[in-house]
Amino acid sequence: MRLLPRMNDVFDDFFDDRFFAPSTNAMRTDIAEKDNSYVLNMELPGFNKEDVKVSLKDGYLNISAEHHDDKEEKDKKGHLIRSERYHGTCSRSFYVGDGIKESDINAKFDNGELIITLPKADEKAVEEKHFIPIG
Repeated sequence: MRLLPRMNDVFDDFFDDRFFAPSTNAMRTDIAEKDNSYVLNMELPGFNKEDVKVSLKDGYLNISAEHHDDKEEKDKKGHLIRSERYHGTCSRSFYVGDGIKESDINAKFDNGELIITLPKADEKAVEEKHFIPIG
């Protein structure tokens, strides 16, 4: 009977391990409107600057992050106790319009947070939506 509660503790400890942290809460994003620009703040906990890629294609701002982690625990004699491997990717896309160029976008990564600043699209260049009557 005493073994059962301890086994539950083992599973709780296993899933509470920070090793799984990059897959949870990744890519939470806030977008703020400024006078002439938008500022996108994206949380990327557990990722390094080298793990993150930002691209612009066909009017879409694409952000992807890829993370690899290998963990090994050994006892005092050097025998392997636990070995884990983690590989995770995540991505998001935002439509920013065809009028935005790569040179218009500024990005920086600081302490697990990606900050992207891009100009507002020229309002004249944005096509108004017109509804087509259905007969």
